[in-house]
Amino acid sequence: MKISASIYSSKDKSPEQLVRDLDEHEIDMLHVDCSDNEKVFADIISIRKISSTPIDLHIISSEPGKYFKQIEELKIEYTSFQYENLKQLPVLPKSSTTKFGLSISSATSVDVIDKLNVFSFEEDLGEATFSFVMMMSTVPGQSGGSFNRDSFQKIIEFKNRYPKIRVHVDGGVNDEIAYILRLLGVNVIVSGSYLMNHSSLSEGMLSFHKAPSEHKSFRVSEFATPAKFLPVLKQSEIDFKTILQTIEKFALGFVLVTDEEGKLTGVVSNADVRRGLLKSLDDLNSTKAEAVINKKPISILENATVADIVHQVNELNFIVLFLPVVDEQNILKGAVLLNNLTRV
Repeated sequence: MKISASIYSSKDKSPEQLVRDLDEHEIDMLHVDCSDNEKVFADIISIRKISSTPIDLHIISSEPGKYFKQIEELKIEYTSFQYENLKQLPVLPKSSTTKFGLSISSATSVDVIDKLNVFSFEEDLGEATFSFVMMMSTVPGQSGGSFNRDSFQKIIEFKNRYPKIRVHVDGGVNDEIAYILRLLGVNVIVSGSYLMNHSSLSEGMLSFHKAPSEHKSFRVSEFATPAKFLPVLKQSEIDFKTILQTIEKFALGFVLVTDEEGKLTGVVSNADVRRGLLKSLDDLNSTKAEAVINKKPISILENATVADIVHQVNELNFIVLFLPVVDEQNILKGAVLLNNLTRV
């Protein structure tokens, strides 16, 4: 997950001074908010003279097309337009350097992506298309707002409906929230006030890369992937072939097993399948579902915290890529997907 630092969030440094400092700390991107203000591009020109770090430009304007010339001349790497402010969707210029995105506020439904039908994932289609969505979790253009905790489930829904669209998140992100967003597979986070308010940029940057072992602001139920998006099979209905087909279909590397009441009774991971096959190498067709189900799975309660996740994972003497989430009655509610933590 990459970090895009907001250059207008520092009260003590000019944009140029801040950029030099950020580059010394190997920041991934420089976030520039443009609230219909052409003077922003003068700042970008100054930045280009001292830095080659990619620019992440967020334009809040009813007619952003008037800035296309500057975007092209400055070869800005990422440009997003605030959807709610647009009179109409701009016709994007063909560009080999700029990736365009739509920024949507927390009040806007992800259904808008279907209605617009302007995203593409194929190369060289002959026309420019949008390639990423920036989800605003605070008021667009305002620094220092509080993160809207409903954004977690919105991101999960979006990622499951549109897995090929890259997701950027802007607004109120701190170290605990960044950890959760990494779990959810977010590609880029924008940080302003949180990053700048540390005693040093080094401290702020480091906090994004450490596991937040003391944080308890959010419950697992708020950011776990719901069971409806996961590979879940009833124990009474499965066989070995179905398990393999389900693992392949969902491409998550596991299946969760429940009884008729929805209680978690087991899991099947890729490792469990491998161990089951090794036991029946002489006759693989004889492999039974029972041979690959782990009937004593590790799980976590839905009212647990981020700190509880970090503690539980650190206590294990083996690597886990997912944690089933259950309630007090062991009813399966979803899972925390840990495999995204390995992504850069």
